[in-house]
Amino acid sequence: MRPTVTAALGLVAALLAGCGPGPADPNEVVYWDTSGPAESAAFRDIAQECGRTGGYRVRVEAVAFDQALNDFKTAAQGGQGADVLRADVGWVAQLARAGVIRDLSGTPAADTSDFLPAALESTRYAGRTYAVPQVIDTLALFYDRRWLAAAGVRPPGTWDELEAVAPRLGGDRALFLNNDAYYALPFLYTDGGDLVDTRTRTITVNSPRSVRGVRKARELLDARAARTALDQPNSYATMKAAFTSGEVAMVVDGPWAVPEFGRSRRFADPANLGVAPVPGPAPVGGHDYVIRQGSRATAAATKFVECMSGTRNQARIAARIGLLPTRDSAYDAPEVARQPVVAAFRPLVVRAHDRPWIPESEELLDPLRTTYADILAGHQDTRAALDALAETYQEQVLPNYARR
Repeated sequence: MRPTVTAALGLVAALLAGCGPGPADPNEVVYWDTSGPAESAAFRDIAQECGRTGGYRVRVEAVAFDQALNDFKTAAQGGQGADVLRADVGWVAQLARAGVIRDLSGTPAADTSDFLPAALESTRYAGRTYAVPQVIDTLALFYDRRWLAAAGVRPPGTWDELEAVAPRLGGDRALFLNNDAYYALPFLYTDGGDLVDTRTRTITVNSPRSVRGVRKARELLDARAARTALDQPNSYATMKAAFTSGEVAMVVDGPWAVPEFGRSRRFADPANLGVAPVPGPAPVGGHDYVIRQGSRATAAATKFVECMSGTRNQARIAARIGLLPTRDSAYDAPEVARQPVVAAFRPLVVRAHDRPWIPESEELLDPLRTTYADILAGHQDTRAALDALAETYQEQVLPNYARR
């Protein structure tokens, strides 16, 4: 069972008060797993096997994803907490700057020869390597094959094409837009926009290109070519329910959603679930393994990360739950080659849009989430909303960046 927020905060409070566990065992790796219910059993099983075969013990602790970053930083600053964390790719630079994760440069764990280039970018900070890629992901356009075939429609390649074919798919039943920050990025990138330009240290979220891209999402709603949920916290769950129940023909989502789609009657036949590129450029996502700085179990933790991220175990994860390997060699494994969703996502990952791998990366998403939801709900004009967001970025997140 995943711990509640109260339990997680209670753990951190106990650690800070000096009431936490006793001295760490150098032969036991405490692994904080932030994966969801559809994934955690697979990671737990392989983690325990790594410990048995590697001569060390592994204690897997499921932690709430939305609490893990702050809990890990707080505990690590007190010399406590996990030895290994499954970190979102957007957290690594922040944790490295804070000095709470180990520099892996020059160690066997940081051997980059077999990893996909897109998966490696998030592991680096200030020219050093601080993480090992676990899984990589991006967004795709999932569609109901039977529905599109009956309408004589192919998966649209652009947002304009989607708007044009929507009447044949039932108008706003064509697509459900999740009003969350990560799902705003394909629109932001559509006309060459972005959140920031790290090379020139400029905030670009309100550039003309960014505004045109995000405005397209609102235009799809106005044209009744898509629908969304006004209740932002429940938007993702509402989107999945609409797709699996047959209310909408298409959604934009990631490979992590496939197991849940497959449990529905509509996609019990995997052949009915189509996967195509998102009409706009999709962002790179995924997770990395990081090792806590000062962990007494550093040697065992390093062996653990090497085991979990090895080709064989990445292939097993891909075959069992459909997540995308970060090692190129894992895609050649027979059990992976038989996974149609993994095969469909592989070219999408290769051309996925890079993100700003800066310590403030995660802090850019929270205000974008609110802004994007307001735009889709029609509460704010796109230009005014993104201008205000750029001001928030400069005042609260990136004071050393210029605004356009």
